[in-house]
Amino acid sequence: MTPLSSWGRLGSHAHRQIFLNDRYAIGSMIRSHQPGIAFGHGRSYGDVCLNPGGTVWKTRGLDRFISFDPVRGLLACEAGVLLRDIHGLVVSQGWMLPVTPGTQLVTVGGAIANDVHGKNHHRYGSFGDHVLKLRLLRTDGEIIDCGPDQRSEWFGATLGGLGLTGLVTEATIQLRKIEGAWLQSETIPYKSLEHFFELAAASEEDWEHTVSWIDCMDRGQGRGLFMRANHIKSAFDEPKNRQRKMPFSPPVSLINGLSLRPLNWSYYHLHRLKAKKAQVHYKPFFYPLDHVLEWNRLYGPKGFYQYQSVVPLEYGRDSIRAMLQAIARSGEGSFLAVLKTFGDRRSTGLLSFPGPGVTLALDFPNRNDRTHRLLERLDAVVRDQGGRIYPAKDARMPRDLFESGYPKLNEFLNYRDAGISSALSRRLMGS
Repeated sequence: MTPLSSWGRLGSHAHRQIFLNDRYAIGSMIRSHQPGIAFGHGRSYGDVCLNPGGTVWKTRGLDRFISFDPVRGLLACEAGVLLRDIHGLVVSQGWMLPVTPGTQLVTVGGAIANDVHGKNHHRYGSFGDHVLKLRLLRTDGEIIDCGPDQRSEWFGATLGGLGLTGLVTEATIQLRKIEGAWLQSETIPYKSLEHFFELAAASEEDWEHTVSWIDCMDRGQGRGLFMRANHIKSAFDEPKNRQRKMPFSPPVSLINGLSLRPLNWSYYHLHRLKAKKAQVHYKPFFYPLDHVLEWNRLYGPKGFYQYQSVVPLEYGRDSIRAMLQAIARSGEGSFLAVLKTFGDRRSTGLLSFPGPGVTLALDFPNRNDRTHRLLERLDAVVRDQGGRIYPAKDARMPRDLFESGYPKLNEFLNYRDAGISSALSRRLMGS
C-alpha cells in the first residue's frame, strides 16, 4: 500500500497500485485486483481518480502510439498517452487536437473519462466530440469497441463516465488541421460582468478561443481580462520557454487573505496596461501553468479545492454576481479564477459536464470549515439556477446537487462496472 493523492493535495491515502504496461495482458490483472479505478497522470483535482484503501490501475505505462495517418489526421493510441506527447508527434506535421483542457499533462483515458473541454467549446465542443472509437475493457473480461456509430450507448456512458464503465485501453481520435503553431490573440480589460457578457457574445462568431480571468476580490463588481485568439498561418517552431519548478511545499498557503488582493490588483493592472493584439505560441496560450512544475504546492500542506460550475446562460449574470458577492463577503478568494461561456451544444456523454451556459472555475486554499461554508453558499447559487458542478475537479459536492445536475444519472447506472469503484462514486452514487 502506497500513499497517493490527486492534484488538489487535499490528503494522501494508502492505495494498492497496479501498473499496467501491456494492453494485451491487462485483463487478468484488473480481474485479480478489483474493485479498482484507473489512475492516469493524477491531474484530477478531487477524488475521481482515488480509491482510498483499495486499488488503482496506473495507466501511464499504456503510452504507445498505434497508428497515425498524416493525410487524414487520424491518430490511434493507448489510453496512457499524454496530450502533450500527441502534440509532440503531430503539430510539426500540421495537425492538432481539436479540444484540450488547461493542461496538456493529462492522459487520453482521463480526457475521455472526464470529457474535458477547452477554450473553444462554442466551435469544437468537448474532447469526446472528436473520439471516433474507443476500446473498453470490463473487469469481467468483456471487450467493448464503441464509438458514435458503433455501440453508441456504451460510448455515451463511457464519455464523461468518470472511469466507471470499464478501463479505456485505446482510442482513435480525429485531429484538426492547422497551418502553424501560433495564434493571433487579443487581450481586452473589462470592468463589469455586463461588459464580459458583451465581449463573449461579440467574440463567438469570429474568434475560436475565448476565455477570461476575473478578479474575484473586486467586491463582486466583476472586472477582469478577456482573451481571445485564432489560429494563423505561421511557423511550427516554438519559443524557448524556461521550465520552472515550485522548489518546496511552504508550511502555509502562499495564496491567502494577505496576498490575494494585491496579487489580483497587480495582475489586472499589469495586463490592462499591456493589453493589445499579439502573436502567441499555442502552449503559453492554452497551458499557461504547464511551465511551472508542481505549482499545486503553492497552496501549502492542506492543499486546495477547485470549484467549477456551469449555469444556464439566461441566469448567468445574476448567478456569477451572486457567487462573486458570496466570495467577497467570506473574506476568501481565488487567484486562478476563470470565467467563460460554453456554446449552445450538448455532449454525447450521459454525465458530461460541458453544456450551454456560463462556467466559473475557482481555486480556494483549504481552510477546513471556513472553506466548506463558502462552497456551500456557492452550491446554493448553482442549485437554485439549475446548474451543475464539474466532477473531475470536485472533492466534496453534495449528493443531491450531483443528482439534480446530472439528470441522466439513472440511465448511466445501467452501464456501471461492478468491479470499479472510486472515492467519488461511493460519495455520490453509494458504491
